[in-house]
Amino acid sequence: MKKILIIFSSVHGQTRKITNQLAQQLKELGNSVVIADIKAVPAMESFDKIVIGASIRHGKHNPALYEFIQKHQKILTQKVSGFFSVSLVARKPEKNTPETNPYMQAFLSKTTWRPTLLQVFGGNLNYQGYNAFDRNIIRFIMWLTKGPTDPVTNVEYTDWQKVNYFGLLIHQA
Repeated sequence: MKKILIIFSSVHGQTRKITNQLAQQLKELGNSVVIADIKAVPAMESFDKIVIGASIRHGKHNPALYEFIQKHQKILTQKVSGFFSVSLVARKPEKNTPETNPYMQAFLSKTTWRPTLLQVFGGNLNYQGYNAFDRNIIRFIMWLTKGPTDPVTNVEYTDWQKVNYFGLLIHQA
């Protein structure tokens, strides 16, 4: 049995939802799994594998993500590790792989950490769940990227089969 730590940085909850699915799957595969918000991570030395998931907000990962990685890069490099990014741009087939997703590429250019596994997932678009400021910014971004702009839109773009496949890769790594 492997001990796996899944750390998440989530704004509107989709990254946490994906984290929960990964944890459930990994437990069913016989692993011991701990989930932690990036703001409250337990000591990582006792874990065999460490996975970090982070969402995009207004075109960027949370700066706390980069601070965390810089602070803990030594242990992250010593362990089997994974990173996944959650964004609405990943809803598009031409931007839903680590190689083609601009946010994953930006992440990789801003850190020297090279996780064992990388993945990107589409997020959840729920205009009613956002405050007025976020709703207007996201509607504008969706307009620019030819996505839905109706203020009552609530669409989950997460490919759960892809999430489960990533969980299998984590298990096998």
